[in-house]
Amino acid sequence: MPFHTNCAGASRRDCLQLGLGAFLGGGLLTALRARGFAAEAVNKPEAKAKACILIWMDGGPTHFETFDPKPDAPEEYRGEFKAIPTAVPGVHFSEHMTKLAAGLGKFAMIRSIRHDQGNHGAGNHYMMTGAPPRIPVGCGAFVSFHPSMGSVVAAEKGAPVGLPAYFSMPSMTRSGGANFLGAKYAPFVVGDDPNGRGFKVRDVAIPEGLTGERFDDRAGVRSDVDTLKRVMDKAAGDPAVALDEHYKQAYDLMNSKEAQAAFDIGREPTKTRDRYARNSFGQRLLLARRLVEAGVPFVTVNDGGWDHHSDIFGALRTRLPAWDQSVASLVTDLEERGMLDSTLVIALGEFGRTPKISTLTGQAKAGRDHWANAMSVLFAGGGTPGGTVIGATDRNGFAAVDRVLSPENFVSTVYTKLGIDPGKILYNQQGRPAHIVSEPTPIKELL
Repeated sequence: MPFHTNCAGASRRDCLQLGLGAFLGGGLLTALRARGFAAEAVNKPEAKAKACILIWMDGGPTHFETFDPKPDAPEEYRGEFKAIPTAVPGVHFSEHMTKLAAGLGKFAMIRSIRHDQGNHGAGNHYMMTGAPPRIPVGCGAFVSFHPSMGSVVAAEKGAPVGLPAYFSMPSMTRSGGANFLGAKYAPFVVGDDPNGRGFKVRDVAIPEGLTGERFDDRAGVRSDVDTLKRVMDKAAGDPAVALDEHYKQAYDLMNSKEAQAAFDIGREPTKTRDRYARNSFGQRLLLARRLVEAGVPFVTVNDGGWDHHSDIFGALRTRLPAWDQSVASLVTDLEERGMLDSTLVIALGEFGRTPKISTLTGQAKAGRDHWANAMSVLFAGGGTPGGTVIGATDRNGFAAVDRVLSPENFVSTVYTKLGIDPGKILYNQQGRPAHIVSEPTPIKELL
């Protein structure tokens, strides 16, 4: 693609190089960054965890039928499922969450996060980044106005040998990108199904027909041909640098013994695989555990299909028992391996569901709509006190009313647990400061 030049004949890239040389040499941006680094050294929290497995329940899971049932509410609110006791006296989960109810002593439950973004696009962004969208966005939008938790953790914690720092399976979440941090910190997406026969991750093996020697030769040819000059400073946002990083990541993965071993889920005993449940979701959780074991600091399991506008009870009767088994097995497996203290396990979506059950026009069966005034979040690991239940919703589940918390509080807690200062200031390509979290106050009960 040709460079765009101004009327004097100098390319935009030439101007950018000259400008950066003068501006970054000792200007305002350098001073701001230096001040930011000094503040970080003082405020950086002690890391309680090395990694995070984020179970993203895309669509907005109902709090009523999972972790916050309302057995005393009128029938049109409480729904068809019964409440069952948990390991914590006086605390109840919905009837299909039997294993998690019995294991509540190993994790905490937050019942009082609320916000004002009631559509999927905006809600995803707010909960995934800790930053509300800057402008109104559509319900189905995939938006990125701020780096996601996964990308921030990847940038701050770094990658293990032979593997990327941030994975997402089987797809990237709506707002799971890196934004101004750059493509290097975008997630590596594993779209293949680890529950399938002959599971193999594309881009983690040398293509068929290429010997190791031929593969190295082709890499050498690319290096010889590609002589495009790079602007290496992050503030430039040079796309050629991002392309180089993607190419290097792919090349390293294909030559990485660590990657081959981490993805070889067939090494797991049959008993372990069965324990997680032999379905795509359960086996992705097992693969997430293997990646964390290999040193990956952030793994998202993007678990879609929680947008139950209709047939909510029929759908969840089928789905919840296996989901409950898989998540409970992940927490227990990490504990038995001595990894739970160093690994966060979090399960949530963008919001909860409406208190009143309704049947939409054109639908034969009832469901619940979007509801951002109340939601539940499972939070385990990294020194999180088990058996802790934070906050509460009102009798009918309309709104969080006790210990009301925000998405900023939630995201700040994740960062603090991982040893990242939630008050840290990052700088975009234009040198403008951006707080990782605008209100960097973590949830003290979880620390």
